[in-house]
Amino acid sequence: MLIRCVLFSSNMGLWVVAKHLYFCVNCPKDIVPNILWFIFSLGRQHILLRMWACIAVVLLWIGSAGCKEKANMSNHIEYTAADFYERLLSGKMMFLYFKQQVSPTISLFLVELEKSAEALQDYGVLVGKISCKKEPVETYCSEAKQQHSAFLFRGGKEFLSFSLDTVFDVNSIVAEVLFAILRDEVKYVHTDADLLAMEKAAKGKKDIVLGYVRSLGTQEHRSLMETAYVYGAKYQFILITGGPVLKQLGVNESSQQSQVWFLHCRVRSTLMTAVTSERCPVTRMRKALSTLNLHTFLQLLEGPLVSEVYVDPSSVPPPQFPYQLTPQVFLFSHPATEHLDLDTASTLAWRLRGLALLLLVHRQSPAVKTPDKYNAAYRLPEKSSEVKYVTLRSLDDVLELVTKQGKEEQEEEEDDHVDEEEGSHLGELDDEVAAAVYKNRDHFQDMDSVTQLTSDNFHTEVAQSSLTVVLFYLKWDAVSMAFLSSFIEVAERLEDSQVDNIQMGVVDCGEWTDLCAAQPGTAVPFQPITAFPSVLLIRPQQSAQHYGGLLTGEALHRFIMISCMDSPVLLSTKEEVSSFLQEVPHPDLASYRPDRVLGLFKTESQTGLSVFTEAAKSLRGEILTGLLIDELVEKWAAEYAVDPPAVLLFPSWRKLTHPLVMPVDSSSQELLAHICAALLPPVPELTVENLPSLLSMGKVLLLLFVGEEEDEIGRRQNQALVDELGGVVEQGGKRMERYLPCCIHLGRTPAAMSVLGSYLGSMPPLPALVVTHLPTGDEVYQYPPNTPILASSVLQWLQSVEDGKESPAGMLGGDSWPAAFEFYDFLKIMDMQDADPSPTEEEEEEAEEVNLEEHLLTKKMPEDRLDINTKFHSEL
Repeated sequence: MLIRCVLFSSNMGLWVVAKHLYFCVNCPKDIVPNILWFIFSLGRQHILLRMWACIAVVLLWIGSAGCKEKANMSNHIEYTAADFYERLLSGKMMFLYFKQQVSPTISLFLVELEKSAEALQDYGVLVGKISCKKEPVETYCSEAKQQHSAFLFRGGKEFLSFSLDTVFDVNSIVAEVLFAILRDEVKYVHTDADLLAMEKAAKGKKDIVLGYVRSLGTQEHRSLMETAYVYGAKYQFILITGGPVLKQLGVNESSQQSQVWFLHCRVRSTLMTAVTSERCPVTRMRKALSTLNLHTFLQLLEGPLVSEVYVDPSSVPPPQFPYQLTPQVFLFSHPATEHLDLDTASTLAWRLRGLALLLLVHRQSPAVKTPDKYNAAYRLPEKSSEVKYVTLRSLDDVLELVTKQGKEEQEEEEDDHVDEEEGSHLGELDDEVAAAVYKNRDHFQDMDSVTQLTSDNFHTEVAQSSLTVVLFYLKWDAVSMAFLSSFIEVAERLEDSQVDNIQMGVVDCGEWTDLCAAQPGTAVPFQPITAFPSVLLIRPQQSAQHYGGLLTGEALHRFIMISCMDSPVLLSTKEEVSSFLQEVPHPDLASYRPDRVLGLFKTESQTGLSVFTEAAKSLRGEILTGLLIDELVEKWAAEYAVDPPAVLLFPSWRKLTHPLVMPVDSSSQELLAHICAALLPPVPELTVENLPSLLSMGKVLLLLFVGEEEDEIGRRQNQALVDELGGVVEQGGKRMERYLPCCIHLGRTPAAMSVLGSYLGSMPPLPALVVTHLPTGDEVYQYPPNTPILASSVLQWLQSVEDGKESPAGMLGGDSWPAAFEFYDFLKIMDMQDADPSPTEEEEEEAEEVNLEEHLLTKKMPEDRLDINTKFHSEL
């Protein structure tokens, strides 16, 4: 905020310094008059050029003098009850939240509240929060509904309360608080009659700044309120959010673009004859609404209508701040027509108001050397300081010359706005992935880091590398195109890491259908590709390995790096075993701790070795597997008190000194299932990445939702809850085998907030314990809220659920994923065609006309359109 205010030219720069001095309660008393004398002694004519240095010196002077309040505010917004009453009696403006119970929604609000503290202090508003548990304030901590409101205090009493739905981020907090403070200064109009009355009242007194924002609490609303806070004494600010008045201003009410108009009501120009006497002349701001653009626009309107110069345009310096992005237009005046030229320039200047600076060049000066054949010149911003000379026949030509530049800029802004509007309708696409791909449709992928494989070069390219990672994709498939970007990033990352003998390749299956659909028995080492995108890891003379992990770059990179190691790794020395168990498999995986499995076999012919080897190959890329044979086996078997053959499991969540031990099963599939089950912690944390594997176990989910911790005490409390859930498993014994207890951390998995809300219909207090995915139906049961989560109590509650004594708190959604629109349901259309007899040509034409009309009506009536955002799968 400070930097933005400093950009407000000389007047704004002085205002910033004076304001900081006013609110700097810790500054030495003698520093304030000295600084103010220093500022104003510079003189207004030097302020503009010396403002930056002046403000920098002053603010550094303030900081070194001990002005620490602002820094403290941004870091410490927690107040005690005593602090609250002290500041309340002092009459200071305060925006406070009284914290009772912290839900995920409130946690997000508190983060935004802390961010707004620094911004609002620039306007003299203290921002803070008070914990009702530690420092109860009776008036604001007694009712539960008060936890959904924040309060603004002014003049020693409550000034206004805000629902948290209206102050949800930094922009909305700053905008709504300033709007409340300026409620008497910033007017609100709805009809043209209201606006006309305001114009009549302002005639001869104040100019009007009229702003339209599509909704309150946005960045545009904040920009308008920040400017109104500074310029409120000079201009009358009016806010519009909709209504009939927009039609008078020529704005479509459905428009999403904010706009600003300047109404010249203070001084009426006789040149504006085209406007009736009861309305003020209007100048529209052509740039997007932002604090800097609005300030520049107001400064431009405050400048002189016409500036007169007596040198060549090339000798006139380019416009300085804040006009540096404004075009300059030069008209030439002759001595014989000097007064007429000045009137003409003034008329044109009104038409260019807010768009360009107009300068009248007097040819009577000997310094003007421009040939007489030119009657105008112009200089465009950010296009060097070159002045272009032209010969124009009318004022319209001049206006067209300048507005062409403005239209180009406006078109660029409108293009950006169109993209935003398209983004608002991306919900009409099948899902978020399709929406993201559509939004980035003009960004072409850089394929230099991957090999584009075809039917002609596939076998040659694969034979050249020990490992080839191939992505099979379709250009028209949204998920394929989204994952293609991540795949290319992994290829670039491997190239930067200088990993040898790994080739990354892609196959466009829409182009090379023969390669993707190759049947078994041909030369390709894989089955026909039927799902997209698909990733295969191909090694010469081996069957292809399918990647079934998460479609993210990080997960794929980790899988590839682990796949580079043999599976299993043959270990023959004590050092090799220690390295296998303790060292990081690759420097790029320094932050990742994989699970490890070690097989102990006395001889290569011992029973079960082939089973373990086959299981290890299936685990390649996911788990590190090692194989120990011969002499060292006895030593390790004795150390862990096992009889070979055996399998030792070293889960990432468990200490290396305490591995899990299991015998070798009769088949690799059984061994795989036992290994995967044993590697799970007693209470695994459910995340987006492990959700599919946990659901595939087919167990009833016992889900513990915990919130994000604020401190070490919160972390210990959450861990105690997880440990208690682990106690449920231990005390329940075999009875708990049908359950899969999981913990979901809402801080690390924010999507779980909507999951919990969809389960129960609203957001419950945390922690919350629910049972779902029961074999008997889609019911969701909630452990009684505000009841301590104890192992014995949870077991009793689960027994009540099994006995049918508990009422469900919610239901899972349906498993169907219908088409976004009825006419997208191609399978249904095909079924109907198969069921119905073939219609005649006349019936077909009639049906097509009716269907087309229905589809058009669907597009014309969005309220009848199926809300695809309500569709969700029962997987959480």
